[in-house]
Amino acid sequence: MSTSSVSEGELPFEAPGAGKPSKTWYRIVGGLQAPPLIVLHGGPGAGHEYTTPITDIYEIYKIPVIFYDQIGCGRSTRFPEKMGDDSFWTFDLFLKELENLVSHLNLHELGFSILGQSWGGMLGASYASRRPKGLQKLILAGAPSSIPLYAKGCRYLLSLLPEDVRNVIEECERKGDYESPEYEAACGVFYGQHLCRLDPFPDALMASLGHLQEEPSAYVTMQGPSEFTITGNFKDWEGWKEAHNIEVPALLLNGRYDEVRDACVEPWFRTIPRVRWVTLEKSAHMTHFEERERFMSLCGSFLQGS
Repeated sequence: MSTSSVSEGELPFEAPGAGKPSKTWYRIVGGLQAPPLIVLHGGPGAGHEYTTPITDIYEIYKIPVIFYDQIGCGRSTRFPEKMGDDSFWTFDLFLKELENLVSHLNLHELGFSILGQSWGGMLGASYASRRPKGLQKLILAGAPSSIPLYAKGCRYLLSLLPEDVRNVIEECERKGDYESPEYEAACGVFYGQHLCRLDPFPDALMASLGHLQEEPSAYVTMQGPSEFTITGNFKDWEGWKEAHNIEVPALLLNGRYDEVRDACVEPWFRTIPRVRWVTLEKSAHMTHFEERERFMSLCGSFLQGS
């Protein structure tokens, strides 16, 4: 890919209650001669790096791709001082930031699609349910429709782990000890089965996990201390209840071993009016890494189809 086909920018963003100037960093792959695909990364707070394989969509299908670091992580403005601030870290904050980006790039007129991965899918579905002008298609990859259902599914997956791993997790949760090496090692066992089954993890995924360690304010405040210990302010979120408002065609993707289990995807499938659902049989939560060719084929054909 030539460097001339990639551009980067920083967009001022008036984050409500920020108390300081803020910016959103973004990258456009392929220019904006055609409606692009906006990629919404997970976390919150993971940064865009682990989603960069989705550049394949431009390389193969010539659909421009926009990546950005959501507020609070990566190259965008960080807010370590907002740790635990439920009034700052809200869905509305991230919806406002996404709308700011769409408006700045004139995408309401040009047209655009969204691919949201994990938390990014929750954000993308919430945005799509508002029926924004210009939105053409929606892809939700490993996106929970319900955090209570997601938490229930994680507890089931935890029950299948070796007893010694379960005991460490249960003891650390009981004590509120989420930073010990023992807890991190036990989390690693879960992540190796249900986050990403590639060994070792890809460098780009490690970079994003690094963001969550460096600046975890958004993640800890909204989600909690880990993928399966959910104590944050979106713990009661039920996004599927607004999904009937999504007017555009939607594609749902998850992995057979995904921490976002089928029961957590099904409400999207039941509620979104125009929807297709595919489960990738060799994947966990990082389907775009674990079955990269299949993932891109499904997304590309969906985006190009009528």
